[in-house]
Amino acid sequence: MLRKTLRLALLSYLLCSPLALAETVLHRGNGAEPETLDIHKSSGVPEANIQRDLFEGLVTEGADGKLQPGVAEKWDISPDAKTYTFHLRPDAKWSDGDAVSADDFVYAWRRALAPETASDYAFILWPIDGAESYSKGAQKDPASIGVKALDPQTLEVHLKVPTPYFLGMLMHHMAYPVPKAVVEKFGKDWTKPENLVSNGAYRLSEWQPQAQIKLEKNPNYRRAKEVGVDTVYYIPTEDKNTELKRFRAGELDVTDDIPTDQTGWVKENLPDAFHNSPYIGTYYYALNLDNAAFKDAPKLRRALSLAIDREILTEKITQSGEIPAYGWVPAVEGYTQQSMEEKALDKAARTALAKQLYAESGYSADKPLELEILYNTSDNHKKLAVAVAAMWKQVLGVTTKLRNEEWKVYLSSRSQKQFQVIRSGWIGDYNDAHTFLSLFKSDVGEMNPSNYKNAEFDRLLQEAENQADAKKRAEAMEQAERVLLADMPIIPVYHYTTQHLLSPAVTGWMDNVMDVHQTQYLGIKP
Repeated sequence: MLRKTLRLALLSYLLCSPLALAETVLHRGNGAEPETLDIHKSSGVPEANIQRDLFEGLVTEGADGKLQPGVAEKWDISPDAKTYTFHLRPDAKWSDGDAVSADDFVYAWRRALAPETASDYAFILWPIDGAESYSKGAQKDPASIGVKALDPQTLEVHLKVPTPYFLGMLMHHMAYPVPKAVVEKFGKDWTKPENLVSNGAYRLSEWQPQAQIKLEKNPNYRRAKEVGVDTVYYIPTEDKNTELKRFRAGELDVTDDIPTDQTGWVKENLPDAFHNSPYIGTYYYALNLDNAAFKDAPKLRRALSLAIDREILTEKITQSGEIPAYGWVPAVEGYTQQSMEEKALDKAARTALAKQLYAESGYSADKPLELEILYNTSDNHKKLAVAVAAMWKQVLGVTTKLRNEEWKVYLSSRSQKQFQVIRSGWIGDYNDAHTFLSLFKSDVGEMNPSNYKNAEFDRLLQEAENQADAKKRAEAMEQAERVLLADMPIIPVYHYTTQHLLSPAVTGWMDNVMDVHQTQYLGIKP
């Protein structure tokens, strides 16, 4: 009897020991401290990375970044391609165990489009019939939006016109569902760890500002048994050198980026950990057209663009295979990339033209232009800004000051147009030129950083949005980009690649042009 008791005690001890109950933990670098986790209030990549783990839309990304069914297990598209009927999975649940219903999407999309929500990304849902007019306040009744629940598991969506990229747009966080009861009960505090209810692979456990965000596996998620990482920590680290040190010390399993001046060292010393791949995005400087220096000054704007040597910036500063950008839209499906006409000129000719346009704009050595570049805190952004300022000084004689701000403050300055020149980057929300060009429509609002307005650009983009023929649609967008490049409200610098360091223990990572890597597809070797 005693032996049996001892054996049972030993078995109980082993089952409860740290080895038996050891959880799988992943530590991810995530750049800046998140602005917010409210899916209708956020606008940056640091937030989106976390939101993809917490929430799931009708469609979602696979490990390869490609579209696959999410909450909707299937959908039907009408012959005229204007009506989508989504059939929700019966096992889709919120983290509190309640079923995810079609009404959750109706409520979420109405909230996203409501003028009082003031979402920067409301335009993502504008292809839906009635969505744009409701978002702009022209229509007051939310029932006018073309989305309705036919029953708890069937959602019907009516579009204004056929929209080939509509399903891709639904991968964006603006199209996720939200739990109505939780939002209405807690208001702006609904995303606090003690309140947040999510429907993705993870749930929010802890948020220590400037330190870490902890997510734990959601046991009610439909794929919970297949999710290999139990706990994921998102670590905000704006200083890339510090992030590299943390990775080398084993404190991080995945980095958000690497320091540009360490690229050569990383390639030589950490070749197996280094992941570098094309990315659907463009790094650029936006010129505030409300500022006196740039308003009605296309020649000056072009002079500043021509004075930048993009080849030197990508070869000597960024050093990670970035592609010098003389146009706005990167390589995307079904679109011919456009470029500034001056791309065909050699460096000497571009420099001479820059000086000529600068002088014609009324500036000289005796009367130099004085500018300020705003960038969010990052060694990589600082190095590029220093280099650009030096080029403007050498070629044109421009005097440039640099101003850096932490992510949240930077976003506030950007939205209030409190800058002359601002460092920015745009990552495609879906693999289509429209996600880049739509940023500069006159009515987009805060997400149009230059406050650019051009009636011909708007007309061409509207033509593309109403065009069912793929070739004619692409041609209209290409013409629109040529109008944009002629006006030069922005200075494209390069098309992105992504740089990450991965611990050899991390499994399931697949490089992709969207740079989307949901934790649910990752694992850690024992």
